[in-house]
Amino acid sequence: MTQPERGEAFRALHEGEPFVIPNPWDAGSARVLEGLGFRALATTSSGFAFTLGRPDSGATLDEVVEHVRVLCSVTELPVSVDLESGYGDPAEAIRRVAEAGAVGGSIEDWDPQTGLYEPVQAVERVAAAVEAARGLDFPFALTGRAENHIRGNPALDDTIERLLAYQEAGADVLYAPGLASVDEIRTVGEVVDKPVNVLALGNLSFEEMATAGAQRVSVGGALTWVAADAAKRAAEAMRGGDFSALTASSPLD
Repeated sequence: MTQPERGEAFRALHEGEPFVIPNPWDAGSARVLEGLGFRALATTSSGFAFTLGRPDSGATLDEVVEHVRVLCSVTELPVSVDLESGYGDPAEAIRRVAEAGAVGGSIEDWDPQTGLYEPVQAVERVAAAVEAARGLDFPFALTGRAENHIRGNPALDDTIERLLAYQEAGADVLYAPGLASVDEIRTVGEVVDKPVNVLALGNLSFEEMATAGAQRVSVGGALTWVAADAAKRAAEAMRGGDFSALTASSPLD
């Protein structure tokens, strides 16, 4: 599938039935998820940083671009990229991951060094990313991401104001990690006009989230931590001489 075809397929997903977009942390997990029948993938900044032995926000843009290139070389699925706050230049970040094969990406309004961006600056950054996405010769779904809900300011009114501003700036998809209830998801979905991505937190089913207004459901780094925890528990048993957990085979075989 060509990149324009992936872009068209990704756009069509946002116009159809609600869907799950899981987050692989490396090429192998991307292939497993594709084999399970998922129709698109999204990177996880925390999961990828973990593969480098670093905390979230620990990867550079160069490393993220290479990560995207590898993912897009092993799967035919559309790939959207967690670009955090844009690595200093949201427009350049969009252009670079697009060159690596991505057909979507998110820009958030929080920086680990400076905290939440003020609304005016946050909108300018999303608008710059939108302009870069529109300058590509294939569809690229730009997600505007409001982080306040999980960054010390869980006021839903602020979340909605930020999402509406990103919608006005041209974002194709809106995302506010931390929406934890059906009521919160429904409230956001009723006031915005763009597809809404919801982060699965384990407390709601896909049906509950979709019925409340989620068009897209992602899982962030959660799959990474499930895999890492399973390996940790098996290694702890090994340390005590118990190798009984080592019964799995490669899901790519």
